[in-house]
Amino acid sequence: MYKVTSELFFRPAPIQKHSMTIPADLYNRCRLLLSRCEGGYLFVAIRSMQYLAVIDSQEVVFVDSQAYAVHDGEGGRIIMVSWCFHEANSRDSLTAPVPIEVLHHQPGLEGEANRLLSEFRKALIELKQRGHELDAAPAGRRVVMFPSR
Repeated sequence: MYKVTSELFFRPAPIQKHSMTIPADLYNRCRLLLSRCEGGYLFVAIRSMQYLAVIDSQEVVFVDSQAYAVHDGEGGRIIMVSWCFHEANSRDSLTAPVPIEVLHHQPGLEGEANRLLSEFRKALIELKQRGHELDAAPAGRRVVMFPSR
C-alpha cells in the first residue's frame, strides 16, 4: 500500500535568472520518469545535497530539505532554484542540448549549479533503477508565491 503525499512549496520571487542548456539525456530521463507517474509530479530525493527535486511538465523545482517556512498557518518548503522548460517542448532533436531558464530564489547558490546538475542526474538514474516505486499513488503539489517583505 502506497501513501499519497501532498506538499506545499513557497516560491520566493527570483533574485537571479539566466539561461543555460542541460544535456538531452537528462531532460529525456525527466520526461520518461514523469510519464510513468499518475499524478503529474515526480519527487526525486537528492540525498547527497539534502535537496528534493519536484518534476512536472513545465519545470523542475529544487527545495532544500532544511528550508521550511510558515505563512497563514500553513507550512511548506521553500523553493531554492527552478529550471523552466519553456523552449524544451519545441526542440527538433532528441539528442541536442535542451535550453532552460534557471531561476535562483535564494542568494548564494551560483556555485552549486554544476553540483546540482551532476547530483540530480545521479538521483534520476537511481530512481529509474528502482522503477517499481514509480507506480505509487499520485502525489499532490501546491506552489504558492512567498509574500514579499
